[in-house]
Amino acid sequence: MTALELTLLYLLAAVLGVATCRWLKLPAILGYLVAGVLMEPHTLGLAFGQDAESIKYLAEFGVVFLMFVIGLEFNLPKLRAMRRHVFGLGLAQVVLTMALVSAGAIAINWLMADRWHIGWQTALALSGAMAMSSTAIVVKMMVDRLELDSEHGQRVMGVLLLQDLAVVPLLVLIPALGAEPERLFTALLLAGLKAAALISLLLWGGQRVMRWWLTVVARRKSEELFMLNLLLMTLGLAWLTEHAGLSLALGAFICGVLISETEYRIQVEAQIRPFHDVLLGLFFITIGMLLDWRLIWLQWPLVLALVTVPVLFKLGLVALLARLLGASSGVALRTGLYLAQAGEFGFVLLTLSRREGLLAPELFSPILAAMVLSMLATPFIIMGSNRLVMRLVASEWLQQSLQMTRIASQSINAQGHVLICGYGRSGQAMARVLEQEGIPYMALDLDPDRVRQARAAGHAVAFGDAAKPQALIAAGLNRASAVVITTLDLHGVMQVLGTIRAQAPQLPVIVRTQTDRDLDKLRAAGATEVVPESHEGSLMLAGHALALVGVPMRRVVRIMRDQRDQRYRLLRGWFHGADDASVDELAEERLQAFTLPDAVEGRRLADVLAPLEALRPISMRSHTGAPLPIDPDTVLQGGETLVLSGTAEPLARAANALAA
Repeated sequence: MTALELTLLYLLAAVLGVATCRWLKLPAILGYLVAGVLMEPHTLGLAFGQDAESIKYLAEFGVVFLMFVIGLEFNLPKLRAMRRHVFGLGLAQVVLTMALVSAGAIAINWLMADRWHIGWQTALALSGAMAMSSTAIVVKMMVDRLELDSEHGQRVMGVLLLQDLAVVPLLVLIPALGAEPERLFTALLLAGLKAAALISLLLWGGQRVMRWWLTVVARRKSEELFMLNLLLMTLGLAWLTEHAGLSLALGAFICGVLISETEYRIQVEAQIRPFHDVLLGLFFITIGMLLDWRLIWLQWPLVLALVTVPVLFKLGLVALLARLLGASSGVALRTGLYLAQAGEFGFVLLTLSRREGLLAPELFSPILAAMVLSMLATPFIIMGSNRLVMRLVASEWLQQSLQMTRIASQSINAQGHVLICGYGRSGQAMARVLEQEGIPYMALDLDPDRVRQARAAGHAVAFGDAAKPQALIAAGLNRASAVVITTLDLHGVMQVLGTIRAQAPQLPVIVRTQTDRDLDKLRAAGATEVVPESHEGSLMLAGHALALVGVPMRRVVRIMRDQRDQRYRLLRGWFHGADDASVDELAEERLQAFTLPDAVEGRRLADVLAPLEALRPISMRSHTGAPLPIDPDTVLQGGETLVLSGTAEPLARAANALAA
């Protein structure tokens, strides 16, 4: 098979695998793994003609670029911000997993000396691989489920960050463990010094040198040069670390971390993003190709044991540690379920252990198969985690009920309020405007620190997931006058919109987005109005530019209004004034406020609006000034203020019809 034919085969397998997983709503990584298994010479043999050495060579490059991408996404500020979970739960999980697994393997070796031959070096290397979890699968699932800022999500992210950091000394340690027995102590001592030097480089001085060099390259203002330099640094550092007695993967990881700490990270991410999933796919395809399913079939009891025992062990250990460190039983169990599987770094450490002669070939395939199977099971475990926790933890339903009660207690007196989903900068700015106007609001957010600080400052905000109907109902969804969704994640916004439309189909919902790319999709999902930040920024820039070149401010305001009229359906129109009587403006849409007479008392809003077909209701307030929902079944009391939108002639007819 030629190189071109093999490349085409890889692409076809990747496309089919990813398409199938997307159809089944599973992570794309699983598709890459399955594609690699099908191409494996001992399965369907789709990659026939490729010997083991060529596959291992391809896998090395997959590992290199995987480690670079993960290093680029490694976030030292986030590491510091989450240090309580990182260096508490995360450090305890990695250290105890390695210690207990190593001790267990050595004990089994002593008890079953005639059938079990694993030295302490191999046990230590395998324990490091077992301590890792899948960042790619777990983070993707948590993003889709809006759980990154939840209590268990914060703990899971802390553990994953520590595992990313722990892989640095492990990549140094494993080659040292493969040294000859008489040189083992010296190799371990040297490996310890190398690990300390590398971690110091990552945490302190390395980014200064990287920033200086990238600045020199960026000043040439050549994208080709910048990309070539990026590849040179990645492969160059990988080559240097390999010649220093370490591994290719470690150099690539260091390169990614150093770049992530510079101001050029965004540019690098933008250039590497098109290759990100391709590089991950290459790695997982090669992992699948390394599996020898004939040995697995012959050793299925061992594979089954290697799947169930490590998963249950990690699940129990993580849940116990999280519980001891202050998490509730439900949060602790969820954290354990999310971290029980094997991970990408585990594959890296396993292949490195085999290359260094620490792992016998007859054990490599069963262990690798068990890791792949645990990752294949992860999406199903996470999707069923809530039902499992509710069934196993007797107090979990009470915890969730208490959370809903806390939300309901804050919103119990709110009537006609605005419900804000997401209390970041935009949500807080919205709340300040509403507060100035005396309009009540209730906000939901999933960041516990932000909620705690905002509540201490007297803001009406509660911890809750707006994608869950229980949280929205507890926050007074059925009594709200409007909902504002300030989060930018499209998948999360679609979930929230679906929940709102299922519970309150007539409630107006305003959605914030960065661009208007998904405008039609959001409106089709039920958004009353979509506000793209890019459009508003462009309008403000244009307005300032017009004012600076001498255009009268009145005309600038008129131009801005017309542009918004074309974009926002709810903003089409303005309140008519004495100076707005030109002939052209008589045909334009405007707003007018009407005070409903006492004669409408007892009538439905729909009956009052029926004769006014050419007009559109915008908002309504009670005689006390409280906002009221635009509900056709609302029974009027008289004295309400109703704002209608339309042209001059229908508004004039409405004024006669609604005259007191």
